[in-house]
Amino acid sequence: MKNRVIKRVLATALAATMALGLAACGGQPAAAPADAGAAAPADTADAGDAGDEAATDTADAGAAEATTADGKVNINLYRCTFNLANPDTEQDKKVEDAINDYIADKINVHINLTDIGSGEYQEKANLALANNEINLLWTASWEATIGTNDLVPKNAVYDLTDLLKGTDLYNSMDEGQWEATKYDGKNYFVPVYKDNVEGYDFIFRKELVDEFGWDVSSVKSLKDLEPMLEDAKNKGLKYPYLTQKTAMFYRWYIDNFDFFTADSTSNWVAVDKKTNEVVDTITTPEYLEFCTLMAEWAEKGYLSEDDVTKTTNDTTTQSQDWAVTWWTDLPVNMEAESRYNQPIALQPYTKRWAHSTSALGSCYCVTANSTPEQAQACIDFLGLLYTDSKLADIYTFGIEGEDFTYNDKGQVTQTSEKYNHSMWESASATIVTPLDNEPADKASLYTDFNGGAEVSPAAGFRFDKTPVEAAFTACQNVFEEYGFALENGGIASADVESTIEAYQAALDEAGYQDILAEFQKQYDAWK
Repeated sequence: MKNRVIKRVLATALAATMALGLAACGGQPAAAPADAGAAAPADTADAGDAGDEAATDTADAGAAEATTADGKVNINLYRCTFNLANPDTEQDKKVEDAINDYIADKINVHINLTDIGSGEYQEKANLALANNEINLLWTASWEATIGTNDLVPKNAVYDLTDLLKGTDLYNSMDEGQWEATKYDGKNYFVPVYKDNVEGYDFIFRKELVDEFGWDVSSVKSLKDLEPMLEDAKNKGLKYPYLTQKTAMFYRWYIDNFDFFTADSTSNWVAVDKKTNEVVDTITTPEYLEFCTLMAEWAEKGYLSEDDVTKTTNDTTTQSQDWAVTWWTDLPVNMEAESRYNQPIALQPYTKRWAHSTSALGSCYCVTANSTPEQAQACIDFLGLLYTDSKLADIYTFGIEGEDFTYNDKGQVTQTSEKYNHSMWESASATIVTPLDNEPADKASLYTDFNGGAEVSPAAGFRFDKTPVEAAFTACQNVFEEYGFALENGGIASADVESTIEAYQAALDEAGYQDILAEFQKQYDAWK
């Protein structure tokens, strides 16, 4: 691969940016509350102030549907579907009905469930949010457009601080989870209790480990993979090293830096964990080292052009075309075998870290347009979801006998392609029944996992990009032009250093130095 790849990536990024901008703006009412996405028109950015203001015009507009005929509080719940390409609307309705039947005599709440495939979730949920059609929204720190770091500055979320204390929901997890997910001392988000610390591993196809006799425990650095990648290339595999079309600098170098946002498109600023100082990561020796290695791997045939041009997909890991890839460390890492549909071997690489965003890798928020009654109903529903195993199983796995069954050990076997969610994007690991290929003591494994992490010196700090938002978005676009290709082997090794210089120059032209100064200012004030 030569530098022509960067032109293809730029064209793809430009088209995607234009499409997202059109989608985010289309159909948005002038009086709508703040759009969660960066593409929101400026004149709507402050229209969605949380709390009291949200309960005026927008609440009145939906008053006719605020309650059901029998007086239950209606809440519209939007969630993302990752395990199916396209949700089955008929089965979703069955699950919605089953949930409402189950909770009918327990809480005064009726839910309207909307499942959206991950490929369309950001666009469709963003539009529904702008149109005041959501009360309870699944989101995450790493989501674009409707991520946690987008929603708070836009006043698109409801302050739950006073509603949470003393509830079943609040008591369902330790207080540290609530503290770790605060913004400016307030609780806007309800974390899913899962692997709420962050670390990364190498995954190898077990078939190849056995064939070549690889000692995966010997891999302590990226370069240690090279003999294995050479074996895979000589075997004719298409993807000796599979990045899963992911820019990996902010993952593989998490021991060195706290990247704040858990977003590869803004990995150009971080806190150096050794010095506890804000740094421009693009100018660090680590960035040059990483991008050079990826370029060399591409030239050796270890890294395919398909990753840099984003033509691999979420099911590539289920094929036999790859040898080594990456994995987010979990308390039950053998989950990878069911996700990849084949035996794997695993070698931890980074430490596990508690960061400001690590506990927000999957969470819920109540939208600012919700009435106080709807906000309370959302808390009541989540409280039951996080403490009632039967409800959590319906919500996660669907209809017993249609979508899943319990085996003789009481664990779940998923049997359907119509409704399929995972614990991590549904409810607490302490209450969702383990799958049949998971340890029976999964709940305690998660508790121990979360308690054994290193703590970043920047844990608790959250950057407010509002003062430099236009420049921030512009720099994210510059990343798509330069950074993604650099980190996926799309630049010739001889040109990596000069391309990094051009990357930095383009960032500076987009306003990067103003962002860096604002980061420094906010971090110094926080420290």
